[in-house]
Amino acid sequence: MTNTSRHTTFLKIFNTLKTAIKGDNSFDYTSGSIKKAVILLAIPMVLEMMMESVFALVDLYFVGHLEHSSFAIQTVGLTESVITIIYSLAIGISMAATAVVARRVGEKDPIAAAKSGMQAIIIAFAINTVISIFGFIYAKDILLLMGASEESASYGVNFTRIMMGGSLCIMLLFLINGIFRGAGNAAIAMRSLWLANICNIILCPILINGLGPIPAFGLIGAAMATTTGRSIGVLYQLYHLFNGKGILKIVPSYFIPDFEQMKHIAKIAAPGVLQFVIASCSWIFLAQLVATTGGDHGSAGYQTALRIMMFFILPAWGLSNAAATLVGQNLGAQQVERAEKSVFTTAKYNTIFMATIMVITLLFAQYIISFFSNDIMVQNIAVEALQTMSLGYVFYGIGMVLINTFNGAGDTWTPTWVNFFGFWLFQIPLAYVLAKHFKMGPTGVFMAVPIAETAITLASIVLYKKGKWKKIQV
Repeated sequence: MTNTSRHTTFLKIFNTLKTAIKGDNSFDYTSGSIKKAVILLAIPMVLEMMMESVFALVDLYFVGHLEHSSFAIQTVGLTESVITIIYSLAIGISMAATAVVARRVGEKDPIAAAKSGMQAIIIAFAINTVISIFGFIYAKDILLLMGASEESASYGVNFTRIMMGGSLCIMLLFLINGIFRGAGNAAIAMRSLWLANICNIILCPILINGLGPIPAFGLIGAAMATTTGRSIGVLYQLYHLFNGKGILKIVPSYFIPDFEQMKHIAKIAAPGVLQFVIASCSWIFLAQLVATTGGDHGSAGYQTALRIMMFFILPAWGLSNAAATLVGQNLGAQQVERAEKSVFTTAKYNTIFMATIMVITLLFAQYIISFFSNDIMVQNIAVEALQTMSLGYVFYGIGMVLINTFNGAGDTWTPTWVNFFGFWLFQIPLAYVLAKHFKMGPTGVFMAVPIAETAITLASIVLYKKGKWKKIQV
């Protein structure tokens, strides 16, 4: 290769990366290079999900160095485990919004796409109002139910109240980003989480440790910082949603409830919500099982490992989200073969990414964990958990792409059944038997995770090849 051709190749790569981060409303994802389409969507989606995972890591770092760090880490972890139910609702509704918006955009009907997105927001508001009130009132009971000790629950109750009470911003952050992704504008979704995280990173040390006239709120400060950061991210999303410069042009009349449209979205969202609630409840059960068999230190170690694991898995989920948008838009444009090629290309990139992360995790787990906790007992359990669970990373990567393929096509029932059998009828019983019957304690729980995820991926491959997802009408 000559110097001129190298320079030309470098410029093409640089310009593609620049366009991906900046955003390009003019690019048609139903034509042109599939590799470029995946890259334009995947890069901002990876950075978006990486920023979502940073929320938990920033909180983990600062609370991990508080005086009662084992209580603090356990509170953050158990609260996050419960909030995964809200994540499940948010992701389920956002998947429906992504699928419908992407299909309408592929059909060249941006007005219908915009209306669908706004109806999804109305649904989210209605659901989350109930959840926020319930979570705020019963915060301590939730922590006790999750396996926290009385002392730990009393210590962390106000953190949980703030996080549950402010959960609407979590749901909106996911949902509105899903709308942007469906329209092919992943860059705005990425920037909203960058802004939210920058605010969180600035506010966390100030509100936790205090600065000048601002008192040290300790663990409560972490909840205040995170909720404020996410709220600012939502305001940024709303600005771009209503400024009229994107594919979606929003007018006030789109917020008038259209019960037929809401029913249509709910029909797609319900199994999507259910599939993630199934997965979330499984993780909640595992967290409770570790807390009861491993005590406060075992629970804190597992939650530390889980937060770090999510830091690596969420970017991979972001990359796999490219498949959802590409499948939705290409099926809308009646280009089934192009949709299949998009899935294969995305899966290849995600496999390479997760294989790399697996090697890094296995080699450097001790160094990574020690950065987030100064408690030796917590560190030892966290290292074991992280290394054990990372053994299934490659399968996680492939499985994510296939799940997003089904969801992007509007076939939300297939991954729902896969999750039901994989998590509730396999992972939970396996973890319980290993932890209790074989007396392996937390180690048995750690082992159940990669085993179940591998089985789920293999089942997804079989169902993908059957091709039912290609025939779904949205």
